[in-house]
Amino acid sequence: MTSEPTPVPPPGCPAHGSGQRIPMYTAEFAADPHSYYAYMRHHGPTAPVELAPGVEATLVTDYAASLDLLQNPGDFRKDARQWRDLNEGRISPDSPVLPLLVHRPNCMFTDGAEHLRLRQAVTESFARVSSHRLSQNVDQVARYLIAQFSARGSADLLNDYAKQLPLFVFNELFGCPPQVGDRVMFGISGMFDGINAEKANEVLFQAVSELVALKRAQPGDDVTSWLMQHPAQLNDQEMAHQLVLLLGAGAEPLRNLIANTLHLLLTNDRYAQNGLVEEALDDTLWSNPPMSNYAPHYPARDMEFAGQKLSAGDLVLVSFQAANGASARSATGQGSNRAHLAWSAGPHACPSKEPARLITLAAVEHLFNELPDVELAVPEESLTWRPGPFNRALAQLPARFTPDTPRHAAQPQPVQAAQRSESPAPPTKERGGMWSSFLTWLRT
Repeated sequence: MTSEPTPVPPPGCPAHGSGQRIPMYTAEFAADPHSYYAYMRHHGPTAPVELAPGVEATLVTDYAASLDLLQNPGDFRKDARQWRDLNEGRISPDSPVLPLLVHRPNCMFTDGAEHLRLRQAVTESFARVSSHRLSQNVDQVARYLIAQFSARGSADLLNDYAKQLPLFVFNELFGCPPQVGDRVMFGISGMFDGINAEKANEVLFQAVSELVALKRAQPGDDVTSWLMQHPAQLNDQEMAHQLVLLLGAGAEPLRNLIANTLHLLLTNDRYAQNGLVEEALDDTLWSNPPMSNYAPHYPARDMEFAGQKLSAGDLVLVSFQAANGASARSATGQGSNRAHLAWSAGPHACPSKEPARLITLAAVEHLFNELPDVELAVPEESLTWRPGPFNRALAQLPARFTPDTPRHAAQPQPVQAAQRSESPAPPTKERGGMWSSFLTWLRT
């Protein structure tokens, strides 16, 4: 009987005999995370990692152990105010990962009755969005974005399409007027890209706070107004923090899910030639989930978990991508193509996975319908993945296709809720951003 060979630490990994934590923010990790996960898993269900310089965590890489953690709110808490390293001053206030880990009074970072109150407000408000409205919204946004590059015969499908579409869709659903929507797009992009994340976070919070004030004065037919009217009676601060969560958690993962699904369709003929878009989406959620490592938790007490000693207040994350490995997929059995952990699990599982699926499928199908001969413009091996500990995100997705005439520019679709709001605030005098341009196009 032969034993499985020990995986060799990936190039550039400090595990080459140094005993240091494995960094998850390097270009090497982004280029080949599966090699890192294979090395981690060989040494047990958890691994010591570094999310950014000086930010240490324990990463759960095993499917069963991940489920145990996610479904055990008694032992593992979400309130980041329990994070010991932050409380003891070991985390730099300008760390690029802090905006996604620091406590906010929203349903992601709360526990118990408070979590239930906030989550019900979110889920019940978002449930009022009809599939028809969502499909119509995606259709008009996709039509607009494709019109911006269809005559060129080439595009970066990540930055020109996948990155923009969720931001536009969510701006409409939440009723953002021009001057608010432009800043929302800037803030979310900067926060997740890690470019001046602290400033981006500030801009985003100011924008949603302004949106809350606008909707308090004049509510509309949008998620912001419905959330405000919910029996949970959220105050202005709670409203702003729920909006930051919903806009951020919706836009960035959807950006990556759309791009990663397009990547699979453009690099594997089996899916595109047979029209297997939905299967490509599910396979992407298994192998390249948009949020590859997240779900921050904190042990409520000193304990042993999956053979590892944890102290109260340790930062523990789940690697959805590692947990979704081949052995986990095989163990879930045939017909369980959606048993992946990409949507998380337990009381903090994604509350809007069905709308996310609808948006992704509609965006992908619309692109292929409009540009049927679209293909990758560079060799697959030349594509790069954006460094960062949380996301599985391409840096670019260059594509080419037969140029088309920009006929859509003269055929705007009906104006949706963002413009129907009774008295939207007037645009700023400065040159508007992308959301302002979109609203202008709709009125043309």
